Amino acid sequence: MAPQTSQGHGTPLPPSLHQPRRALIAMGELVLVVLFVLGAVWCWRHGVVRSEYPVEGRAPLESTRYSGTWIGTAIGLTTLGALFLLDAVRQLVLAGRARPREQKDMTQATEWDV
Repeated sequence: MAPQTSQGHGTPLPPSLHQPRRALIAMGELVLVVLFVLGAVWCWRHGVVRSEYPVEGRAPLESTRYSGTWIGTAIGLTTLGALFLLDAVRQLVLAGRARPREQKDMTQATEWDV
């Protein structure tokens, strides 16, 4: 199918914002968001290690060790998930937006029409 052209001119029109296929792109991005969040939770759990050391006659000593690479990866995955979620919302809004009205012929417009 040939691209749409402007009235009487050979120049192609820019792609319209209203494209229902954007909804499919948004659904794919939402799947990626879920995967990023699951990956972030998995990385965070590997980044925090709790240990107990028994001591005679007292309560055991408790220790928590944080691994920066795992926690940093979890933060990165969460950030990517947030960006993809933002783009998915944008794609859904653009997929559902109504088509723009035809532009008026400005040669016959009055000052009130402008």
